[in-house]
Amino acid sequence: MQRINTPKLESATGAAAAIFEQIRESTGSVPDCYAAVGHLNPAALKAVLQADGVLTSSSLRKHELEIVKLVVSEAARCDYCTIAHGLLSLLAGVSPVALEAIRSGQPTGNHKLDNLVRFVRTVVTTQGAVDEEAVADIRSAGYTDANLLDISLAIAVTTFTNVFNRINDTPIDVTSFV
Repeated sequence: MQRINTPKLESATGAAAAIFEQIRESTGSVPDCYAAVGHLNPAALKAVLQADGVLTSSSLRKHELEIVKLVVSEAARCDYCTIAHGLLSLLAGVSPVALEAIRSGQPTGNHKLDNLVRFVRTVVTTQGAVDEEAVADIRSAGYTDANLLDISLAIAVTTFTNVFNRINDTPIDVTSFV
């Protein structure tokens, strides 16, 4: 049950109303997570959306970005974000078989993707204290320093939404993810 009171979207005014309208125009609906954050602090929601905008034009391909977010969300045990990024991974072209392998900790058969998953899990479980071997492995899979920066940003943004959704126990609103 949601722990933070989130007023109806229609009651939003000022900066929150403007941001919600932008989200509706681009995606068709406002996810409950964004509604809660935006009502409490429109500037925080704007920052999350801006960071996601940066990631959209980053060095990572859409499916790689969603896989990073999925792996982070699973490690945080955030049901809301795990479901969202699982669905968004499928929409970005990740096969259901590969998605199941990632979620169950099994190899996908794609060397580059498997290295990405392993690296993100290592970053998350070590709070970023990765060793030379982990960095060498991700680089040997074809990831660049720019990719490492974008992976770090994706981890940071996803960690924020994971923590907030865990605190709030945000209801899962699957229809707003697609």
